[in-house]
Amino acid sequence: MTTISPCLWFDDRLEEAAVFYTAIFPDARVGHLARRPDDGTVLAGDFTIAGVRFRGINGGPEHARFTPAVSFSIDCRDQSEVDYYWHSLADGGEELVCGWVKDRFGLSWQIVPTRFYELLADPDPARAAAATEAMLGMRRLVVADLEAAADAAAPAVP
Repeated sequence: MTTISPCLWFDDRLEEAAVFYTAIFPDARVGHLARRPDDGTVLAGDFTIAGVRFRGINGGPEHARFTPAVSFSIDCRDQSEVDYYWHSLADGGEELVCGWVKDRFGLSWQIVPTRFYELLADPDPARAAAATEAMLGMRRLVVADLEAAADAAAPAVP
C-alpha cells in the first residue's frame, strides 16, 4: 500500500523537534533517528503524532524555513484542549491570529475547537458570520466568546 508522509526540513534541530512534538501529543513517539557514524549527529529520522508518521531531515539552513503556506490543524474537542495545545506549541514560538501558532521551529499550527466548525455550519447565516467575525479578532480561539458572538447575532434554535 502506498503511504504519504509529511517530510520536514530542519536546520540541525530534527532530534530536538521530534522530542518536543512527541512530549506534547499523547500516543506520540520518536522513531528511528539515522546518525552519522563519525560524530553521531542526526541526519534524518521520523516521529509519529496521532497516527501520522512525520519524516524529518537535518538539511542545513538553506531550505530550513517553514512558512504558513503549510500548516497542521488540530481539531480540539473543548476549550481545555485548545488551551493545552495553544500554550504547549507557542512555548518558545509565536502566538498568531485566528487560532494560529508558530512553534519554536517556525512550523505553523491551527488550534481549532470543533465547536467553531459547528458554528460555521449553523443553518442561520447570521450566526455563522458572527462566529467568523469573532474568530478574526482573536488570537487563541475561545469557545465561549465564539458562541456569545453567534448568540448575539441570533439566538440558537433549539
